[in-house]
Amino acid sequence: MPQKRNYNKEYKNYQGKPSQVEKRASRNSARAALVKAGKVRKGDGKDVDHKNGNPKDNSKKNLRVTSKSNNRSFARNAKAGKK
Repeated sequence: MPQKRNYNKEYKNYQGKPSQVEKRASRNSARAALVKAGKVRKGDGKDVDHKNGNPKDNSKKNLRVTSKSNNRSFARNAKAGKK
């Protein structure tokens, strides 16, 4: 039987860190901007991709709409960044 996930521990060790909270807020802001622009909508199966991999860079030229499968399967380098 698989071990149950400890969500409280995960949040405390990673998701709750101020840097991660800031990055998540910026990603949410990027999606909201493209929703407002009419490029994406809720439930459309699309992701908002940051071309340069920096979630804090929400400039128009850095954002694009991609499929979830494409955005979540990019090749990674040794430090887990986009290639």
